Amino acid sequence: MIKQFIRINSLESRIVALFISLMLALQIAAFFYINQAIDANARNAVRNELLVGERVFKRLLEQNAQKLTTGAKVLAADYAFRDAVASHNQETIASALENHGERIGSAITVLIGLDHKIQAQAAPSSGPDLERIARQLSTQAEQKGTADDIDIIDGKPFQFVIVPIKAPITIGWVVMAFPINQTTVMDMKAVSALDTTILTQAQNQAWQLNVSTFPDQAQKSLLTWSDQTVHKLNSSMTVEMSLEEKEFSAHVVKLVSNSQYQTIALLHRSVSDAVEEYQRLKITLLVLTFIGIVVAIFTSVFFARRLTGPLRDLAESAKELGRGHYNVLIKTDRKDEIGDLANAFAHMREDIALREEKISRLAYWDTLTQLPNRVQFLSMLKTAIDESANYQEQCYVLMMDLDRFKHVNDVMGHRFGDELLRQVGHRLCEELGTQHSKPARLGGDEFAIVLPRSTQQQAQQVANQILMALERPISIEDQTVDLSAGIGIAAYPKDGQDPSTLLIHAEVAMYAAKVSRSGALEYSPEIDQSSQLSLSLLSELRHALDTQAFRLYAQPKIALDNNKVVAVEVLIRWIHPERGFIYPDQFIPFSEQTGFIRLLTLWVLEQSALACKNWIESGLQLKVSVNLSTRDLLDQDLPFKIQTILNKYQVTPEHFCLEITESAIMDDPIRAQQTLDKLSGMGFDLSIDDFGTGYSSLAYLKRLPVNELKIDKSFVLSMENDADDTKIVRSTIDLGHNMGLRVVAEGVENLKVMQLLAELGCDQAQGYFMSKPIPVEQIHGWIQTWNQQHSL
Repeated sequence: MIKQFIRINSLESRIVALFISLMLALQIAAFFYINQAIDANARNAVRNELLVGERVFKRLLEQNAQKLTTGAKVLAADYAFRDAVASHNQETIASALENHGERIGSAITVLIGLDHKIQAQAAPSSGPDLERIARQLSTQAEQKGTADDIDIIDGKPFQFVIVPIKAPITIGWVVMAFPINQTTVMDMKAVSALDTTILTQAQNQAWQLNVSTFPDQAQKSLLTWSDQTVHKLNSSMTVEMSLEEKEFSAHVVKLVSNSQYQTIALLHRSVSDAVEEYQRLKITLLVLTFIGIVVAIFTSVFFARRLTGPLRDLAESAKELGRGHYNVLIKTDRKDEIGDLANAFAHMREDIALREEKISRLAYWDTLTQLPNRVQFLSMLKTAIDESANYQEQCYVLMMDLDRFKHVNDVMGHRFGDELLRQVGHRLCEELGTQHSKPARLGGDEFAIVLPRSTQQQAQQVANQILMALERPISIEDQTVDLSAGIGIAAYPKDGQDPSTLLIHAEVAMYAAKVSRSGALEYSPEIDQSSQLSLSLLSELRHALDTQAFRLYAQPKIALDNNKVVAVEVLIRWIHPERGFIYPDQFIPFSEQTGFIRLLTLWVLEQSALACKNWIESGLQLKVSVNLSTRDLLDQDLPFKIQTILNKYQVTPEHFCLEITESAIMDDPIRAQQTLDKLSGMGFDLSIDDFGTGYSSLAYLKRLPVNELKIDKSFVLSMENDADDTKIVRSTIDLGHNMGLRVVAEGVENLKVMQLLAELGCDQAQGYFMSKPIPVEQIHGWIQTWNQQHSL
C-alpha cells in the first residue's frame, strides 16, 4: 500500500494527470468554442439570407410594377381607347379598362381625367381610398410622366402604376393596381425559401395580417406578437421571435407609411432549422473528445513509465555528484535522450573541476585582453572607494571609448579589431605602470581606470597621458592605425557614492567628450541633463513616426531651356503637437547621430513613392529627388529596402533621383560606393548635392555612377553681384557637362539669377523665386499655374 501511495504522488502519476488534464481542457475548450462558432455562424448566415431576401422581395415588387406599367402603356397607346377618351365614350372606355385589366391580371383599372378625378374604373367602388390614391398618383405623373407606389385600399395592399394617355398631348391617365396577396408571398418563398408575412395597420387600430406563408396556427401567434412588438420596429431591422416552439429571425421591410395606413413585410428564417444542420457535427465532436481522452490516458501512462524509471537512477547519481563524489559510475544501455543524459553525467564529473577554474577566470577577467572585466572592475572600484573614504580623500574613475573603432572593424575585419584592442590594453598598462591600478576592459572598445586617493589634477594628468599615448599610431599586419578616444572622468564622493553611480556618470561624461571632441571631460549635472534631453527627443521622434506627425513637402525644379517643371525635391517636415511646425535642421542632425535617420529616410521614400504613383495616375511625369544620409549609404540592405517600397506602389527607379552629399561619400568611400553602384544598377539617377562645399574629390567623382551635380546655393545666391561666384558656377557647369552630367542650381531667389544660369547653360534650377517647399498634395495645382504663366 505504501509503495502504491508513493506511485500516486510520483512524477509518473503527475505526468499522466498533466497529459489527461491538458487533453481534457483542450477538448472541452475546443468543443465549447466550436459550439459557439457554429451557433454564431448559423445566425450570421440567417441574417445574410434575410438581407438578401429584402433585395429579392423589392426586386419582385419592381418586376410586378414593370409588368403593370407595360400593360398600362399598351392600353394608353391603343388608338380606339384614346379616341374613346377624347370623345368621352364611357361605354367604350369601361369595356377597354375591364378587358385590358383582366388580360394582365390587374385588380383595379381606372381612368383619371385632367382634373385628377376618376372618370371610369373597371373595379368595384373603393370609396375615398381610391380617390386619394388617384389624386396622389396623377399629381406625381404630371411631374415625372409615370409613377408607381404601394398603397392600401379597404385594408389591403396594392401596387399601383400610372401612365399618361397622349393624343398627342396628355388627355388623361390610366391607373392599374396589382394586389399584394398570397400569390406574391408564395412567389417570394419559392425564390428565396423565406417565409413572408404582410401586415397592415389602419390609424389607431390593431395590426391586421393580410397574407402569410405560415400555417394558420403560426399566423395567430404571429399576429399576437405583432400587436406587442411591431410598433417598436424600424425599417430594415432584424429581430428575434418564437413561433410554435421554434426560434425565428424576422427582417422588417416597410411598404406603406402614411397618415392613414402602415404596411410592412416580415421576412422570416428559422434559426432553429439553420442550427439543426450542425447538430451531427456536435455529436461527432463529442465522440472525438471522448476518444482523445482515452488515448491520452493510455499514451501518457506508457511514456511516463519509460521516462521516470531511468530518471530516478540518474537523480541518485546527481546527488552523489552534488556532494563532490566524482567517482560515481553511471551506466546505461539506452540509445535515446535519456542515454545521452547519462553519458553527459559521466562526462560532467570529469569536466566539472576544470570548468570551476575557468568560470572563476571568466567571471573576473577579460579573455581577449587579459585585463579585469566589468565585474572585477566594480569590485576594484568598491575597494578604492572604501580606501578613499577611510582617509577622507577623493577617488577618480576614468572611462575611455575609442573613436572610429566600428569603422575599423567593418573595414579590416573583427580579427584585426580584436588585435587592436589587445594592443590598446597593452599600451594602457605600459603608460600606467605599477603606480596605478591595472586598467579594465568593460566591453567592446570601452576601458576604465580607477585612481584611489587621488586629486582632480592627477586624474586630468592621467587622462591627458592616455590621450597622448593613443596619438602614436599602432601597427598591425603592416597596417598603421591612428587612434583617438573620448575619456569621461567622475569623482568620489562629488559625483557618486557607489561604484554603479560613478561608472554611469563617467560614461555620460565620456559620450559628451566624444560628441564635443574635447578629449577628456569631467562629469557635471548639466551634461547628464543634456543626455536626458537627447533621450526625450529620440522618444518624441519615434512617437511622431508612429502617429504620422511628419509631413512630406516638395520643391519644384525648373528646366531652364523651356521653363517647364520637370522634377521635385522632397523634404520632410515635423508637425509637433505642442511646438508646431519644426524645420529639418532642428531634428535631422540628431537623427543622423542616433541612427534614427534610417527610419526617416524609409518614411520619406515610401511617401514619395505614393505621391509619385498619384502623379503618374493623374498624367503628371516628374522625377522625384530624395536625400540620402551617411548612415543610409552605409546600409548595405538599402537597395533591397527601396525596391520593396517601389514594388508596393508599382513605380520604377527611373522616376527617382537619389541625392547624396560629398561628405557622406567621403566618410566611408568603399561602402558608400558599393551601395551607390547597386542603386545605379537598379536604374536610379544619382546626384551629388551641395557640390563645391565638401571635400570635392574629382577622383571619387570620376568613379561614382552619378548622373547629376547640384551647385550649392552659397555660390548661387549672390552670383549676379559677385563675379567670383559666377566664375565658380560657370566652371562647375562646364565640368558637369564635360563629364556628361546634368547640372542643377539651388538657391535661386530672383529672376536675374535664373536668367544668368540659363545663359551659362545650367540645365535646371530650384529656389524660393520659383517656389518654397510646399505640401506634395499641392504640387499638381502649382505646376498647372506655373505652366500657364510661363508657357513659351
